Amino acid sequence: MKIAVIGQSLFGQEVYCHLRKEGHDVVGVFTVPDKDGKADPLGLEAEKDGVPVFKLSRWRVKGQTLPDVVAKYQALGAELNVLPFCSQFIPMEVINAPHHGSIIYHPSLLPRHRGASAINWTLIHGDKKGGFTIFWADDGLDTGDLLLQKECEILPDDTVSTLYNRFLFPEGIKGMVQAVRLIAEGKAPRLPQPEEGATYEGIQKKETAKINWEQPAEAIHNWIRGNDKVPGAWTEACGQLLVKNIQLEDGKMIPASHFFNGADSSALELTEEELVIAEAVRSAWKRILPNVLEVEDSTDFFKSGAASVDVVRLVEEVKELCDGLELENEDIYMATTFGDFIQLLVRKLRGDDKDNKCIIDYVEKAVNKLTLRMPHQLFIGGMFVGAEGAKTYETINPTDGSVICQVSLAQVSDVDKAVAAAKDAFENGLWGKINARDRGQLLYRLADLMEQHQEELATIEALDAGAVYTLALKTHVGMSIQTFRYFAGWCDKIQGSTIPINHARPNRNLTLTRKEPIGVCGIIIPWNYPLMMLSWKTAACLAAGNTVVIKPAQVTPLTALKFAELTLKAGIPKGVVNILPGSGSLIGQRLSDHPDVRKIGFTGSTEVGKHIMKSCALSNVKKVSLELGGKSPLIIFADCDLSKAVQMGMSSVFFNKGENCIAAGRLFVEDSIHDQFVRKVVEEVKKMKIGNPLDRDTNHGPQNHQAHLQKLVEYCQHGVEEGATLVCGGKQVSRPGFFFEPTIFTDVEDHMFIAKEESFGPIMVISRFADGDVDTVLSRANATEFGLASGIFTKDINKALYVSDKLEAGTVFVNTYNKTDVAAPFGGFKQSGFGKDLGEAALNEYLRVKTVTFEY
Repeated sequence: MKIAVIGQSLFGQEVYCHLRKEGHDVVGVFTVPDKDGKADPLGLEAEKDGVPVFKLSRWRVKGQTLPDVVAKYQALGAELNVLPFCSQFIPMEVINAPHHGSIIYHPSLLPRHRGASAINWTLIHGDKKGGFTIFWADDGLDTGDLLLQKECEILPDDTVSTLYNRFLFPEGIKGMVQAVRLIAEGKAPRLPQPEEGATYEGIQKKETAKINWEQPAEAIHNWIRGNDKVPGAWTEACGQLLVKNIQLEDGKMIPASHFFNGADSSALELTEEELVIAEAVRSAWKRILPNVLEVEDSTDFFKSGAASVDVVRLVEEVKELCDGLELENEDIYMATTFGDFIQLLVRKLRGDDKDNKCIIDYVEKAVNKLTLRMPHQLFIGGMFVGAEGAKTYETINPTDGSVICQVSLAQVSDVDKAVAAAKDAFENGLWGKINARDRGQLLYRLADLMEQHQEELATIEALDAGAVYTLALKTHVGMSIQTFRYFAGWCDKIQGSTIPINHARPNRNLTLTRKEPIGVCGIIIPWNYPLMMLSWKTAACLAAGNTVVIKPAQVTPLTALKFAELTLKAGIPKGVVNILPGSGSLIGQRLSDHPDVRKIGFTGSTEVGKHIMKSCALSNVKKVSLELGGKSPLIIFADCDLSKAVQMGMSSVFFNKGENCIAAGRLFVEDSIHDQFVRKVVEEVKKMKIGNPLDRDTNHGPQNHQAHLQKLVEYCQHGVEEGATLVCGGKQVSRPGFFFEPTIFTDVEDHMFIAKEESFGPIMVISRFADGDVDTVLSRANATEFGLASGIFTKDINKALYVSDKLEAGTVFVNTYNKTDVAAPFGGFKQSGFGKDLGEAALNEYLRVKTVTFEY
């Protein structure tokens, strides 16, 4: 069915995406204009798909419909209008134009709460049931015939946000899609709305949101929660007053909403024996802190003058007082006041150190002669927790299309929690207090744990991403371990410099620079190397002293969550690492927009990278590094070692089933060896074993997910339609799972789609070039907006140097390919992005330089 979508926001975006998945033809999208240079999510998604998008600030002027707007709409030939989250008045000429008319979503059980602020009024009225309605639009105010309704229970503590996130958003999307399905099947009802029970209260505004205290407590409760959060209920106390935070006597600040929660229930009541130990420890503090007259519960060890040597002394004194109890230096940094320290000490003495324990709800699977124990929840503040609203999604095994497990699906509110945890860990936690060498030791410990669990990590990578197990063991996991060890060694070698400047005579000056961590960093990683891409960025980020919120790709979250578990075992402090599986458009966008995130590291498509860069600029001008798309040229000259060129040419394309950012997107083969090269490559391709990635003799596993497989099929169809010669492959393998045949195209001309666009799959694209015509093939190789990698095969050192100088790419391979190393910087030119992963250069992406000048 041909559908016009009229709406906005994430709700509109999700409905749009689901309608396309159902096979409907969305002929146009009508949404609101960009705000502060930022496009609405619905329009942005449609633009990616090439669907016509109209960003209209209005449809009418002074009550008169704009003819040009209606003309644009009518030209689309829509059979149905779908209005998800539509905030504009749509003229009846448009509403009634399609054969099937128009349907619209409303967040109430019509006819109750017609008009705006329906969710607010549902709560204010104390309704026990809520829900949504999809109805046929008419010229009234939400008075059209009913098509579909779904209801839910209103919980006593529901707010506008919880009700929307728990039910109205997720079930509303499903409801819109179901309604369209009913229309397509000719089964959609038209039930006239009754007037009985109809209500209409108008828009809630701040000026009308004053609390009337002359009501029963329940009515006041409903009024306050019904106005949460915008515009917000208010009252007066010596003038208008809004209480957000309350400061206690000891100076501690808490949210006002927590004031009536009572004392901290986790505080232990000490036995008489423990009180004796506490007094003995108090005496030890007095000896170590001679300047403190009296050690109170609020006395801070470090603010009272203690140094690092005093930490060691306290650890040893406690050992003597407590029969050899072993404390670590970090324990004192984590409990710096005497009261907190005694609580920590008593917990350890009781063997009940709950603060350092994390309950993990594992999914267990017997795979690859191992029992995999996989966390599947969000990781925030050192704890595995469910997502807001208990939302989950299925992660799929690409080998057979089966569901591996349910994974928590992060929401925007979860991003805010994770960023808050990371910010607190950076500003107040142990991570910012320990010295750089200790930080390096923690990263070395993490690398050791990754090595101990390497078979498990590689198996999860094979299960969740379709990576061939042997390759995952060597590269996906092996290089991840190397990366953490490399950057662990950098921790205590991040140095500034002294700079001679002009003196302010007769005085003198000293100028020095310091390299400091940036703060909270957001890292958004792709699905092709889930653990390795996480490690490339996170290791440098942590070595520099930052804290991090990581968004793994939605389709490959499991190694990231296992990594989170290993950070706990390594002793990485809580909040330093946080991991949020979820939608890029939701979670990645919020990280890019968040004012407390100071750096984004992203690997993914150029299109998304541009959007992230724009969001980073508009939010708080946060630092950003981008590793984006590629179309890497590989030039094979006739004077090469042909056997090696064939071997490495195969690897340049088919390594990791082509899901490789630096894959050779186009091979240029000199004319005199072209046919011989193609013949040898075809022979080698036929030897490749396609199969289960866990089988040790498999060369070629499944593509990462179904949508990507379909794109590869379409990519090959483009190539054939444009006249390229399909030598072999080009279609899905006839077996369960997402397998695609290794493919070779020849006779590819420069203007063709497959010559210009990245496949990100096992598709070798071969073009000829004339013998000896070095400059022409160079020009052709550089005629792309991408510049991630490139390659040359020749025995002529002069030619190799000349060509490598001229190639416009961040990496040039000569007589090899895919040879990356943790010590060598990696990153692209042009629209392949900027900034570096790996090597010393990567550290600079996560540091800021401060200049300090003294006069004496």
